[in-house]
Amino acid sequence: GVFDRSISALLMLNEAGYGGADGEYGLDLVYNPLGAFLPPEQKKLEAKYKEVLMAEFGIVFNNLFTITNMPVKRFADFLYRRGELKEYMDLLVRNFNEDTVESLMCLETVSVGWDGKVYDCDFNQQLGYGIGSKEAFDEHGKTVFDIASLDDLAKDRIYFDNHCFGCTAGMGSS
Repeated sequence: GVFDRSISALLMLNEAGYGGADGEYGLDLVYNPLGAFLPPEQKKLEAKYKEVLMAEFGIVFNNLFTITNMPVKRFADFLYRRGELKEYMDLLVRNFNEDTVESLMCLETVSVGWDGKVYDCDFNQQLGYGIGSKEAFDEHGKTVFDIASLDDLAKDRIYFDNHCFGCTAGMGSS
């Protein structure tokens, strides 16, 4: 199944020089929980993954990143249908971690859509909140054709909404 193919792919990447301290190229893994809960502490989980993947499969990698399930699109719809959206949002809010704010991706990353529209994070892109837009899927948002450099975006406000708690809950998700 999927697990066996993933292990096979990681082994092929290791053989090609990816992963490990002496690897020619870095190999990073991502852990995303399978439900409405926060991921475990990243460093501890990374250590456990390194231990188990090496012992059982001979796999090496450089970093493991944990991400929180964001309450947007399909996941939000899934939670809503199960009557769990409010509970999940409460979990995110209760676990707000001020220490995560300095490293939020929206502070240093720009996402670009197929049509050239620019967004301050990929979650806002999914929701249609472009930089310079007043509302979702606003046709007046900025595009790469409207700016000469990223400095042109410095005065634009970052769009924040409830889903942003996903990046600030627990250990963060950026």
